[in-house]
Amino acid sequence: MAEPGVGSSGGAATVRADELASADIDRVRYRRILRFAAHYLAINWWYELALPRLGLARVAERTRARRMQTFARAFHGFAIDLGGLMIKVGQFMSSRLDVLPPEVTAELEGLQDEVPPEPFSDIARLAESELRVPLATVFADVDPTPLAAASLGQAHRARLVAPLASDAGFERAVVKVQRPGIDGVVAVDLAALRRVGRWLSHVRLVSRRVDMPALVEEFATTSLEEIDYLHEAANAERFREQFADNTGVAVPDVIWERTSRRVLTLQDVTAIKITDVDALRAAGIDPHEVALRFAAVMFEQLFSHGFFHADPHPGNVFVSVDSDPAPSDPSPSTAPDWRLTFIDFGMMGEVPPGTRGALRSLLVAAASRYGRGLVDAMGEVGVLLPSADTAELERAMTQLFARFGGMGFAELREVDPREFRDFGHQFSDVIRTLPFQLPENFLLIVRAISLTSGVCSALDPRFNLWDAVEPYAQQLIREERGGIVREAAGRALALGQALLRAPGRVDAILDRVERDEFELRLPKLERRVRRIERAQRGIIAAVLFAALAVVGVVLRPELPGLGTTLLVASVVPLAIGAAALLRRGG
Repeated sequence: MAEPGVGSSGGAATVRADELASADIDRVRYRRILRFAAHYLAINWWYELALPRLGLARVAERTRARRMQTFARAFHGFAIDLGGLMIKVGQFMSSRLDVLPPEVTAELEGLQDEVPPEPFSDIARLAESELRVPLATVFADVDPTPLAAASLGQAHRARLVAPLASDAGFERAVVKVQRPGIDGVVAVDLAALRRVGRWLSHVRLVSRRVDMPALVEEFATTSLEEIDYLHEAANAERFREQFADNTGVAVPDVIWERTSRRVLTLQDVTAIKITDVDALRAAGIDPHEVALRFAAVMFEQLFSHGFFHADPHPGNVFVSVDSDPAPSDPSPSTAPDWRLTFIDFGMMGEVPPGTRGALRSLLVAAASRYGRGLVDAMGEVGVLLPSADTAELERAMTQLFARFGGMGFAELREVDPREFRDFGHQFSDVIRTLPFQLPENFLLIVRAISLTSGVCSALDPRFNLWDAVEPYAQQLIREERGGIVREAAGRALALGQALLRAPGRVDAILDRVERDEFELRLPKLERRVRRIERAQRGIIAAVLFAALAVVGVVLRPELPGLGTTLLVASVVPLAIGAAALLRRGG
């Protein structure tokens, strides 16, 4: 791949000085990323591949944790220095517990997308160019100090001019503007990441777990969508429609006529930060209840709707109080009404229907502590490597559920470390080989679940994610049971209808035979046909009896009226069958 900024030789002589300077900056940035990646890949190649072949595998094992921590610290500083997509890469790596060691994820989990802001004059110039009007015709005032300054853009509080505020129904707004030149930075970063991805695809330890080029492309798609504010605005509208019937979830309104690909104007919905425990308690809101609702809303997005917020960190979710307690009543007996307000819809994910069904199976199996079901669901999702020993994995999962199932993070921290060591020794083969891979489209799912868990633990250190998982899983189980019952009833009805039509079809065939030019008459054959018809009616009656009885028994606990009716109705085909058998015996 050619380096970014390198054009044709014929046109190079006419490139303006600023464009040449920009091309040089891009080239330097591209090379810095590749040098950093090559340096640490070479170190890992030496320790993880070369030393073991020289009989020094223990040296690699003994230094692994320290090397991983050194790399993570170096990347943390590198990402902050470079900005752009490097911070996004670090945040992604911090959530990849399935691929990266804890020394890396722990070091990077505190990496925030906060960089020095651009001068307001540059931001205002870009906004006016995009909106094609002076800012004074849209906003009564704009706060020059940014509300937030991220690697791709920054947001400023503003007040709408009176006519626009009257039309929108609100005055307070937030205007989000891309950083000038960010398109070029993203292009350079993606070019470098694609090259690193190709390098990693040749490392067997990496390639057997994940398709790195495909993973980079998924990251690229997400990043390019994130710098298209029209796409973000459309995501916000879709998210609002998804929760239109849920008054506990809110989304800011978008002012479409003052929104473009690089500028987004929307309602200012700033409220209590979801992890601000002191402010929540001061407002009379139980942080544990907030954690429960937040987890439930995230599960609903992932497992029911299939369209989910993939960046639900504490800065993107507020708790908005609908009604404040009376001033004379500082300690109200009832909590105020409140909503979860989501913002920043640049990073959204979609779960295909097939994957959604597999994830539901995974959730139900985990909530049911069913090791075999969990392994089956993993295979259905595509997480297991083809070489995985499912029998040993099932045994490990069953033991894991038996000892640690249902524990929250606080409880797990109190478990004697020797128990974890014993478990590790018992299932050392499974743990050493880790027979898992990352299917495509899982990048954002993993990130969303990881951030959900982190927010819930911040709200309540003793929060047990199972408290939120189990009610939702039980609902899914009831839905699955209802689906199975409906499917069984439908199949029984279809079978009964087919069997009831069978004698008529036999008669029709015989009629056609009788109308044919053959004059052959076989009295014994006719008597046998009549016997077959009587036996067939008996079989039909038996099948209908069994179908009605089974469906009645299954439905009776959930729908007593319908279940009892079906059980009583099953007596009719039973009587018909008995009569048919008596006539046959006669």
